[in-house]
Amino acid sequence: MSKVYIVGAKRTAVGSFGGTLSLVPAFELGGHAIRAALGQAKVSPALIDEVVVGNVLGAGQGMGPGRQAAKFADVPDSVPAFTLNMICGSGMKTVMEAATKIKAGDADIVVAAGMENMSSTPFLVSANNRFGSKMGNQQLVDTMIHDGLTDAFNQYHMGITAENVAEKYGISRKEQDAFALRSQQRAVDAISKHRFADEIVPVDVHQRKTRVAFGTDEYPRHDASLETLSALRPAFKREGSVTAGNASGINDGG
Repeated sequence: MSKVYIVGAKRTAVGSFGGTLSLVPAFELGGHAIRAALGQAKVSPALIDEVVVGNVLGAGQGMGPGRQAAKFADVPDSVPAFTLNMICGSGMKTVMEAATKIKAGDADIVVAAGMENMSSTPFLVSANNRFGSKMGNQQLVDTMIHDGLTDAFNQYHMGITAENVAEKYGISRKEQDAFALRSQQRAVDAISKHRFADEIVPVDVHQRKTRVAFGTDEYPRHDASLETLSALRPAFKREGSVTAGNASGINDGG
């Protein structure tokens, strides 16, 4: 069984919901990261055996988002590329898939990537409209919520899942807020010390009449405090403990 090594790893900076990366297509975000990782590893795209790209919110992206990202990174058409969706575990699953291929002797070099632009997810109308709707109001469906954040079997938001886990294991609101604050503070500290600089590939973004090289995570809040976090109302349940401040963020990146 072959040993597996990670020889290159790059990412874009993380953009906030509706932030700097909101108009950059997901395949470009993924493509930037793939190209940079190959450059770091000094591996020619022609030597790649396969590209696996994790992506959850595919609505409106066109056919084969994974292939689009590979082509953006100048990977030859002769190299197989596909998209994998395992919801929040998609990016990790691509690494597992790549490792399995190499261990089995089916590949020597595999690119494992992940990409998401939650800001650009479209709204949909009911499938009934394909064959006509004679009268009545129409309702828009938010694909970000429907395809990425709602349990398909029980029809509840992932925030409720967090509430269920907190209740099951007795994790208090105070503990959640403290953990969230510590996470924010550590992220801000790492950014200020440029600890992420080597892993981030800047992305050129149009802003008004200029282009800006976006290369710093913009989601971490420099002004986060226990006071502001504890003042937030529960977001998913009236008597709940999960808030917009201690829940995971809605972001864009590759």
